Amino acid sequence: MQIEDYFDFLSEDDIRLKGTRIGIETVLYEHIHRGQTPEEITQAYSGLSQEQVYATILYYWHCQEAISNYLKRWLEHCLNAEQAQDNNPSPLVQRLLKAKAEQQAKASSTALASYEISA
Repeated sequence: MQIEDYFDFLSEDDIRLKGTRIGIETVLYEHIHRGQTPEEITQAYSGLSQEQVYATILYYWHCQEAISNYLKRWLEHCLNAEQAQDNNPSPLVQRLLKAKAEQQAKASSTALASYEISA
């Protein structure tokens, strides 16, 4: 089998397991950083076969430097996206944060009022 039989190379920073929307970073993160076995990964991602998971790990071991750089760029992208989202939350997130703050303020004032009554 050829590597193209297992992966769709959509771009330099987007390699997916053929026939899925799952990127190799998902499998490799589970395996490398979370210590999951190929069997555990297959159980967690029912759309993947054990052969696909093993092929992804083997690809990593054969091209470790290139795939390590791929993973580094992916992690940096995730962190940058998270920071951008935190710095500029969507209108929905802003409404949810406002509602949460109002709920906490109401709970605090209710607790304070009950404390004053009992004191």
